[in-house]
Amino acid sequence: MPQPALDAPDVTAPIPRTTAEVRRPSAPRLGVAALGIFAAVPFAPALLAAVRAPKMHVLLDYWHVFAKITDDTGHLLLGQVFTYHLDQPFVVPSLLFYADAAWFGGDNRVLTVLTVVLLAVIVVTLRTMLPRQLSPTARAALTAAMSWLLFTSHATELWLQGTNGISWVPAVTACTVAIACAHHGRPVGAAAAAVVGCLSFGAALPIWFVLAFIAWLRRESRVRIVIPAVAGLVILAAWWLTKPAGTQSGATDAFDPDGRLSVLAAAVGGLWSVDIAVLAVVAGGLTVALLALLLRHTIVDRPAATDAGWAGLACYAVILAVMLALGRTTTNVPGGNVGLISRYVLVAALATAALLVLATVHRPQWPTRYLVTAVVALSLVTHAIGGGKADEARRSYAPLALSAIALRVDAPAALEALHIQRAAGPAARAVGAYPFNDSFTLGCHGPELGSHLDLATAPPASAGALDAPATDAGGITSGWAVVNGTRPDCILITDRTGTVTGGGITGLPLTPGQTPKAAPGATAWQATAGPTNGPSAVLAVQGGHLYRIG
Repeated sequence: MPQPALDAPDVTAPIPRTTAEVRRPSAPRLGVAALGIFAAVPFAPALLAAVRAPKMHVLLDYWHVFAKITDDTGHLLLGQVFTYHLDQPFVVPSLLFYADAAWFGGDNRVLTVLTVVLLAVIVVTLRTMLPRQLSPTARAALTAAMSWLLFTSHATELWLQGTNGISWVPAVTACTVAIACAHHGRPVGAAAAAVVGCLSFGAALPIWFVLAFIAWLRRESRVRIVIPAVAGLVILAAWWLTKPAGTQSGATDAFDPDGRLSVLAAAVGGLWSVDIAVLAVVAGGLTVALLALLLRHTIVDRPAATDAGWAGLACYAVILAVMLALGRTTTNVPGGNVGLISRYVLVAALATAALLVLATVHRPQWPTRYLVTAVVALSLVTHAIGGGKADEARRSYAPLALSAIALRVDAPAALEALHIQRAAGPAARAVGAYPFNDSFTLGCHGPELGSHLDLATAPPASAGALDAPATDAGGITSGWAVVNGTRPDCILITDRTGTVTGGGITGLPLTPGQTPKAAPGATAWQATAGPTNGPSAVLAVQGGHLYRIG
C-alpha cells in the first residue's frame, strides 16, 4: 500500500494570511472609534462653556418666575408653580429655578450644565433608536451627526445662560424619550415621559398625537393608538380653556400666512443661516420636502421595526415649527424672523437628524463611505455657519454680568433696563442666592462695596470717556476706556467722600457711537450704583491702581 510522502503539506494547518488580510477586519473598528471621538468633539466645548459661563447670566424669565413662586421670605408657593408662564405650562422649569436659587446660590452655571446634560441625553436616546441592521460604522456616523447637530454652535446661547435652556430643553428631552419608548413598544414609559414633558413646557403638548402615530405605524392594537390620541385631545382642550387670553412675547395676532410660513421653514432650516432668513427658509423647505418623500414610504409600507420612531421624530420637529409659527411670529427680532433665534435651532437639529436616519434606512444600497463623508461635511459646515450666531450670543448676553451689581445695590433704573424683576430681590436675599451671598465681588481684586478710596491718588485714565453720566437714580452709567494699552479690570463708582457705592463690567463691545471716538484697544464698560449724596466719581481699576474716568 503506498505511503504518503513525508513532505506532503498538512491540510489541517492554518493557512497564512497576507498583511492586508490581517489588517482588514480591524479597519471598521478603527473607523467606529474615530467616529466616536468625532461625536464627542462638539460636546466637550459646550460643556466647558457651560462650566465657565458667568454666574449671573440669567434672563428676566428667571427672576419673573422666581418672584412669582416665592414670598419675601423665600418660601416656595406651590400653587403658583402650577400657573402658566408666557401662556405655557412651566412646572418643571419653575422648580428648577427655585432649586437653583435656594440650593445652589442662584448660579447660572448649574442650569447651563444641566442643559448640556439633557442634550446629551437626547443624543444617547436617539442612538438607541438606530436600526440594528445598520453596520457599526453607519450607526457611529449617525450618532456623530446627531451630536454635532444638537451641540451646534448655533445653540451657544443655551450654554451661555441657563434660563432659555431650562425653559424648554427639559420638554424636548422628555418628548424624545417618549418617542424612543414608543419606538421600542413601551407605552407606559412613553406616557410617563410625555407627562413630564407636558409639565415642562408647551412644546410637549402635541407629543400625544406623535405617540399615537408611532403606535399606528407599528401596527399596534387600537387601544394603544386611541389612548394617547384621546389624552392629547383632553390635554390640548384643557390648556386652551385655561391659558391666559391674548398673545405673548410680542407675537403678532394678524392672520399673516406668509410670515408664519416663513417662520415655519426658517425654524426647520435654521442650521444653514445666521441672520439671513431666506437661506434658512429655502433650507427648511427642502428639508420638509425630503422628509415628506421619505415618510411616504414609511406610511404606506409601515416597516414598524426600523423607522416608526424616526417618522415620529420628524413629525414632532415639524409640529414644533408649526407651533412656533402660530405662537411666536413677530418681526421684532434680529433678521426679522423668529425662526432664526438661537434656541429654536433644536427644531432644525431634530428634523435634520430624522432626515439623515430615514434616508440611510430607505437607501441601504448607498455605500457607507458616502454616509460618513456626508456626516462629516454636514457637521463641520453647519457648525462653521453657527459661529456667527455664537459670537452674536456672546455680545448680546455680556451686559447681563451687570445684573449682579444692580441687584446688590438695588438700583431700580438699572434693574428695569436689564429687565430684572425687582420684586425678586427680597426672596433671593432670604435664600442667599447670588449676589446676596459671600461669593459676590466687584471683581476689582481689592475694593468692594463700602470700601473707602482716596480719590486724590487717582490720576486720569490714559484714554476714556463717560457717555452716560452717573446719577443718583440707580441707572446704568456707560462709556469706554483703555488703561496702559489694555482694558481695565473693573469699574468703580464712589460718592464724593470716596466710599464705593457701585461698580461695573468691562470688555464689552464698542457701540457704533463709541467706535469713532475710542482709542485703540479700548472696550466699552457699564456700571451702576445705589443712591448717593451729591456727585459721583467713576474710576477704572487696573492692576490695583485707580484711574479717574470723565
